[in-house]
Amino acid sequence: MSHTNISRPRGRPRRFDPDEAVVTAQQLFHTYGYDAVSVADVTGALGINPPSFYAAFGNKAGLYLRVLDRYAKTGAIALADILRADRPVAECLIAVLEEAARRYAANNGAAGCLVLEGTHSNDAGARSVSCATHAAAEDVIRRYIAARHPEESGRLTDFVSATMSGMSAKARNGQDVDRLLATARLAGLAINQALPVPPLC
Repeated sequence: MSHTNISRPRGRPRRFDPDEAVVTAQQLFHTYGYDAVSVADVTGALGINPPSFYAAFGNKAGLYLRVLDRYAKTGAIALADILRADRPVAECLIAVLEEAARRYAANNGAAGCLVLEGTHSNDAGARSVSCATHAAAEDVIRRYIAARHPEESGRLTDFVSATMSGMSAKARNGQDVDRLLATARLAGLAINQALPVPPLC
């Protein structure tokens, strides 16, 4: 990753903290992409020696698994909180897209979705775990829709997923939050048309 400027601590290597390594690696992977970040980049940013890294994570792929686990807890969209059974399905799906727009543009240095961008990795292992993580999120959305609109669950899940992938890519290319929100809300019009709010009794 010779084209990047990673701050490297000077002096003696400091005591190794695996949790700190995961935080640092998440920022690096999100900013530059999995393929562009080497073990040397991570150890250099932390000021540690490679043996400590390999003892803790085994390899770069092992670190990436830890990063994805942390991202799921701290950076990913909280689908369980947004996809509520007591609210209209269309309203909740639109809320997911709007939350995605805000999150994808929130950090200029690490824009987009870490998982979605990982699905394009040249590394087969990283691509596989990213795709599996993404598929699990899609399944949550699909099951939520299917509970009330089973006939629409497949195509609407595909539509929401494709919209999120597109917004992530646009965020990586510098599109700001206002434009991403405009995309999310335009997609919301299509969702409302597919799933009209039922009339009040």
